[in-house]
Amino acid sequence: MAAPDAVTPAAERDRRLRRLMVLSIATAVATIALKTGAWALTGSVGLLSDAAESIVNLVGASVGLVAVVWAARPADEEHAYGHEKANYLAAGIEGTLILVAAATIGFTAIDRLLHPSAVTDVGVGVAVSVLASLLNLVVGRLLVTAGRRDRSLTLEADGKHLLTDVWTSAGVVVGVALVALTGWQALDPLVALAVAVNIVVAGVGLVRRSADGLMDRALDGEELAGIERTLRSYTSDDVRFHALRTRRSGQRAFVSVHVLVPGAWTVQRGHDLVEELERDLRPPLEPVTITTHLEPLEDPASFADAQLDRSDRG
Repeated sequence: MAAPDAVTPAAERDRRLRRLMVLSIATAVATIALKTGAWALTGSVGLLSDAAESIVNLVGASVGLVAVVWAARPADEEHAYGHEKANYLAAGIEGTLILVAAATIGFTAIDRLLHPSAVTDVGVGVAVSVLASLLNLVVGRLLVTAGRRDRSLTLEADGKHLLTDVWTSAGVVVGVALVALTGWQALDPLVALAVAVNIVVAGVGLVRRSADGLMDRALDGEELAGIERTLRSYTSDDVRFHALRTRRSGQRAFVSVHVLVPGAWTVQRGHDLVEELERDLRPPLEPVTITTHLEPLEDPASFADAQLDRSDRG
């Protein structure tokens, strides 16, 4: 009887990401129920705005789950570089939804400023909101930690959204408590407006990171510095490098570099060099696709392709 196929590290990582996104969805459902209950008890527009953001959390987490599943699909003929960029689409969608929620909260808060109403049952409402915030805090920290470890922008973005929600809820709770203490009803919608501004900041950040990924931004400074250190360790009178280009697509990094060696070298010697180079470059960047291009050091044409477009094109 054949032994079952072993689960690869990549497959295990994908399963872990899916489980965490399902946890995020469940957390969003629970917090929506808790915060809606808090709003129903108090009538606070601040708590209503908090519940509205949790609905955005639910939509964002659902989109994130779809993105994680899609990004895990292997490369195919139509997507030879894989499907990792689905992560950036998910982050962009979530960021846009956050901005829509912020606008809705802002309009609701302005209406409450113009037509004030009393906040009631503050103690119970605040307690319920605090419980929901603690739930978001635990799950948010878990998602951010896992997202950074597994280089999943979708997971990290969803976790940061939950943590932003924690600070939002804290502001709302303070606003409701101040209304109860001072009797100044305008504090509730004013805090809601502050919440809307905070949400805008989070949404813009997510949209910007999504755009960076879709525009093939280079690897971060620490990763680039590591690549350059490795290249310098190979550099000599006989070995030079240029045209280093990098980008990240979700979890996967892409690195390409031209390797210049003496034209008298055999193909085998040049091949052995780049194989060794790639082995040294790979570990800190995994998963990574590395492309090396071997060129003769003495040929002027080898230096015409250092830029994205060849300089000798007529």
